[in-house]
Amino acid sequence: MNASLTRLPQMPVDRFTKPFARFLRIESAAGVVLLLCAGLAVGISQSPWSASFAAFWEMPVGLRLGALEISRSLKHWINDGLMTFFFFVVALELKRELVVGELQDVRMATLSFAAALGGMIVPAGLYALLVGEGARAHGWGTVMATDTAFLIGCLAVLGNRIPASLRLFLLSLAIFDDIGAVLVVAIGYGKTLDWSTLGLAALGIAFVALLARIGVRSIPIYFLAGGMIWTALDLSGLHPTMAGVILGLMTPARGWVSDNRLHAILDRVVAYPPGDHWSGDSSARRDLQRAGIAAQEVLSPVERLEILLHPWVAFAVMPLFALANAGVPILPERFDIAVASAIFVGFVLGKPLGVAAFSYLAVRLGWAILPPGLNWALLAGGGLLTGIGFTMAIFISELAFGPNLLHSAKIGILAASIVSGSAGLLALALLTSRQPADAPD
Repeated sequence: MNASLTRLPQMPVDRFTKPFARFLRIESAAGVVLLLCAGLAVGISQSPWSASFAAFWEMPVGLRLGALEISRSLKHWINDGLMTFFFFVVALELKRELVVGELQDVRMATLSFAAALGGMIVPAGLYALLVGEGARAHGWGTVMATDTAFLIGCLAVLGNRIPASLRLFLLSLAIFDDIGAVLVVAIGYGKTLDWSTLGLAALGIAFVALLARIGVRSIPIYFLAGGMIWTALDLSGLHPTMAGVILGLMTPARGWVSDNRLHAILDRVVAYPPGDHWSGDSSARRDLQRAGIAAQEVLSPVERLEILLHPWVAFAVMPLFALANAGVPILPERFDIAVASAIFVGFVLGKPLGVAAFSYLAVRLGWAILPPGLNWALLAGGGLLTGIGFTMAIFISELAFGPNLLHSAKIGILAASIVSGSAGLLALALLTSRQPADAPD
């Protein structure tokens, strides 16, 4: 058979779209784009255009139908609306790893969970200890989450020198503490709860479960139901991004069509000789349509949604978030050293200390195991990278601080992320230069 017939027909536009598609599949590229957008926002905030730049993100955007008006700032739509897709993808990744990935082993999953728990409790405790009481104390949640995109970017810098076990440990840890951070937002930074709208959100979640139970597989229908749940959570006082986490964890992680069934269906299509069999209301066309559905449904909904949404989240949602939130004019008269230094210490010291201590405790108690190829030195070195807290830290700081403290909090976040990233890269570079990537513990 001619090898070219096994590929789809080539079109002129493929010369541009294929390289772009390959770029979107490079996970480290997302970290680079996020870094560039953050740097651009910080740079503009120190320029004469600072006020106009800040005003742009506060511009009201909405919809008006007669007396009904839904209007919020552009920044608000990004932080509460688009970021829901970020948390949805995070939850999808966690669901896939727990059901069909490496985290099926309960004790390996427990190691990442314990590390994430320590990486939230210890820095929050350090922060509270350093700032004491008052308005500053409300920012305890700022130091609790690791930035997954920047973490992936740092790991990509070292490439194959990083053991696969360390990579999985750090990524699953980041996913766990992103989920934890969403719970912190919902519980610690929510408004007074409206139980009637919260009940509507619960009914919406039950409706989604019913749709899945009876076999509805239309993504637009679930998207519409998710929008209703998001709206109900927003009105209830809980942070609406919780909708992304809940729906992501509810998404099935196994395919609807088995491999055997797919092969049987494709065999019926292959049995037709070459020719025009596919037009008209014929059995051949129905077999072809059935094959198309089977080829799609052999992938689980989790995988299909990750493939669909990941490029949009990595290269649109998160860069927009960085542009809207990372801009911080460095003004000495508005700098609160207590907040900035507490955030810096919480991330740079508290995160790696909590990760290492809780991981060690979980292993010593027999609740968790170190996977092959991961030793304590590598775990501690990787723990330094968990102090990169850009996206979620800024997200929570916007909720936790008033205008007088927000700028100082962002400076502390940016400084801690730079130091943690540099220290983690240096430590892992030194550790992996002395031993092969697959060295046993």
